Amino acid sequence: MKLVINHQSKIPLHVQVEELLRKLIASPEFKNGNFLPKEVELANRLGVSRSTIRQAAGKLENEGLLARKRGLGTTVAQPALSTGLDHWYSFAEEMLQHGVAVANLDMKAEKVKADEKVARFFNVPLHRNVVKLTRLRGTEGEPFVYFESYFHPRIGMTGKEDFTGPLYRMMEDAFGVVVVRSNEHISARLAGPMAKRLKIDPRAVILLRERFVYDSGDRPIEYNIGYYRADRFTYAITIPFSSKNR
Repeated sequence: MKLVINHQSKIPLHVQVEELLRKLIASPEFKNGNFLPKEVELANRLGVSRSTIRQAAGKLENEGLLARKRGLGTTVAQPALSTGLDHWYSFAEEMLQHGVAVANLDMKAEKVKADEKVARFFNVPLHRNVVKLTRLRGTEGEPFVYFESYFHPRIGMTGKEDFTGPLYRMMEDAFGVVVVRSNEHISARLAGPMAKRLKIDPRAVILLRERFVYDSGDRPIEYNIGYYRADRFTYAITIPFSSKNR
């Protein structure tokens, strides 16, 4: 795209730059999260000051159209995906409701020794063999969540199952396990070592969700940890108002 502004126009330079940035935002080249030209590059190409570029970009950032990533640059802001706490869907099915077709960017199933937390939840001996499934999920080139799942040995999983489809549907079809509820614990923390997997800055904030899953007999069947990019996810919950509180 040709980057040109009219220095003879009565329209303020920052307004012209803003309109130019809006066109860049709408272009296929940048709308998928690619980095915009750097501030100094835009200033040189347009013949304006960096403060003019900063003023225009700041307005679009306030509108939620641009996102500045410290030390990296500026990208077109991606809409935050919302996931609910008051209903039960598989992750893939829930994302499809938002029009996002997620893919398994990396997946591994193996048998591991249950650590203290897993053993306590499953009520099995420490170091008992359990199946662990890890999945890095997102769209092509952009991971946004990493899952670790541990399954109760009672289910009979071997790690050789087909995990490419909806997990709980597979568990019901293959093992007769019907998921009915989960307890959720959500917290925020720095990405740290998870940053490399999620392709974010180690100082970026992620959402950590622990899920304790039970079957129709109210027996524990899965312990799941999800590491979500906070710039791509929000959690939503609907709380009914009790007439007793009126």
